[in-house]
Amino acid sequence: MPLPEPVTVVDLRPEDLRRAQPLDGLGLRVVAISLQAIEDSQHGLTRDQGALLVVCERGVRSSLAARYLRAEGLDAQAQPGGIDALLLALRP
Repeated sequence: MPLPEPVTVVDLRPEDLRRAQPLDGLGLRVVAISLQAIEDSQHGLTRDQGALLVVCERGVRSSLAARYLRAEGLDAQAQPGGIDALLLALRP
């Protein structure tokens, strides 16, 4: 799946998993937000951030989060297959 331009990656993974497999250095805008914050509309995301690509460990929670964000009028899609699929898609 090609990434939309510009894209903000919404990383739902807990801090320990983000540290173990960071997305820094990939040239992406990344924000770490919990699924709970998205469910409670306490995420702070806006349309000004452009397209949102939501990623989690396996792709299940990101699908739910993307639905919540789309219901709020944001351009959000989930990364199928989670973080491993995203990293594979970014390989040159």
